[in-house]
Amino acid sequence: MVEITRRGVIAGASSLAALQATGAFAQGVQLPSSPVSLNIIDVAGNLQLTQVSLERFAKENPKLISRLNFSRAPSPELPAKLKAQQQANRVDIDLVLTGPGAMSDGIQQGLWVDVWKAHADKLPKAEAVYHDQALMMQRNFGQNEGVAVAYSPSGPLFEYAADRLKKVPKTAQEFLDYVKQNPKRFTYARPVNSGPGWTFLQGMPYILGDSDPSDPAKGWDKTWAYLKELGSGVDYYPGGTAATMKELGEGTRDVIVSTLGWDINPRVLGIVPKEAQTFVLDNTHWIPDTQFMCIPRGVPNDKIAVLLALMSFMLTPEAQAATYDKGYFYPGPAVKNVPLSMASQESRDVLKEYGRPHYDELITKLPTRPPLTPERLVAAFRRWDQEIGVGHNAPQ
Repeated sequence: MVEITRRGVIAGASSLAALQATGAFAQGVQLPSSPVSLNIIDVAGNLQLTQVSLERFAKENPKLISRLNFSRAPSPELPAKLKAQQQANRVDIDLVLTGPGAMSDGIQQGLWVDVWKAHADKLPKAEAVYHDQALMMQRNFGQNEGVAVAYSPSGPLFEYAADRLKKVPKTAQEFLDYVKQNPKRFTYARPVNSGPGWTFLQGMPYILGDSDPSDPAKGWDKTWAYLKELGSGVDYYPGGTAATMKELGEGTRDVIVSTLGWDINPRVLGIVPKEAQTFVLDNTHWIPDTQFMCIPRGVPNDKIAVLLALMSFMLTPEAQAATYDKGYFYPGPAVKNVPLSMASQESRDVLKEYGRPHYDELITKLPTRPPLTPERLVAAFRRWDQEIGVGHNAPQ
């Protein structure tokens, strides 16, 4: 069992009575009198990082949770589905594990419970648990609604087959020339549904020296022009990252957009050859990626109480150590003081074999910039769909 104190810190407890005795839920939401079933939907591949810890919490707290039901869905489809449920007053999703796409749409549409504002006393203090970069993402991106649960400096990176790409581009212009001279050998996934596509879209204004990388409407003239010209050498943009990895592994592509985690994990799984390499372009800035836990509006209060307990547990070092996984979201932890030595032996072995030692140097060396604000990110996704992705349909 776990106990949640008034400030959200996890400690050992032997019973539900001990949880209630803390007074953490004396105001507002109350813990249920009987265990609840939770429906958790993942639209970001997050369960690969968190399912072990989520199930551990449920197993150790049978008086809180009777069952966890997991499902997965494409990120772009979730906001409309959730909004329809809320309008019908029939919300059957209790917790959403999401990246930036659905997170941004949800903030704009008012889909999420503002947990950090409404229930701050039932969560750990953000500045006390998050490391600096994750705290930046929490404050600037998760805002009041999302609880950051995994962090990666992310990208943009470019991944390639070393036996087919002999001369690695160093600048944006060299890369554009390569793509135009080698049509159909490069692609990237639709940004709204792809972590690598997301970081690539937001990283290019820094690489190109655009006037205002934080404003896709008025400050991305160079970027929009570049992406349109780049598209002349792209036959289609896959709907998700996995398809790009598969095509690189099969030899259909020579170069794709990647991130730290998307480089490591598909090589571990054998989707991409272990020998694949990566590069960054001059002027690269990290656009970090963070995955969040969100509670939809309309979830009953007794379930919210349990979800807050679950969220608090997910921010403990023991739960965070599992986010190292098999490199999927490298490094993974969003909280302080979770070294690789705390991860499982399997994670340590995988990263020793498939990790790249120079990544830690790049993480320190390259500057990090926050992603766009949710409303601007949604606008950037929409413009990309309308101006860049249009006409590049998937092959039938």
